[in-house]
Amino acid sequence: MIEEGMQTVQLELDVEDCGMVHLLEQDGGESPTPARRFGDIEIREGLVDLLISTQWGDGIPFTVTVADRDPGIGDYEDITEIDYFSPSGRLLMAGFSFDWNEEKAPALPPLPAGPGNYRLRYHVRGADWESCLEGDHYLQIWPAEPAEPKVVKATSHYFKHLVSQA
Repeated sequence: MIEEGMQTVQLELDVEDCGMVHLLEQDGGESPTPARRFGDIEIREGLVDLLISTQWGDGIPFTVTVADRDPGIGDYEDITEIDYFSPSGRLLMAGFSFDWNEEKAPALPPLPAGPGNYRLRYHVRGADWESCLEGDHYLQIWPAEPAEPKVVKATSHYFKHLVSQA
């Protein structure tokens, strides 16, 4: 779906283990964003790990919106925001895999401001019952000034536990 200044893509990601998908630079470069974990998002050495609601599965639906402005908060149980600096302005998404295969990592639309600081807002629903239905995992990306990570909404027991570990 394309709206003025926003592009939304529907992905299907295969996750072999570890209950996570990755956001990473298309050129394989590393972001200078400091390593940190906040709730269901972890930034480390060139990639962002986003925890999903199940340990593994093929064709896990995942929605991503890349926007030129804050696209607004969705109606989800758990929502987290964190900064990410993209040195390339070009990102891929991939499910956790023991054997990395770039062909299984779809490219996202180019980031609207090119290289720079972006805000990631990760929405999840169904975490307490390991749901991975269409729309259960939704990531928004838009250019933004640096800001502290924050929990926008914490409803599920699973998410509250993750936040307490941060």
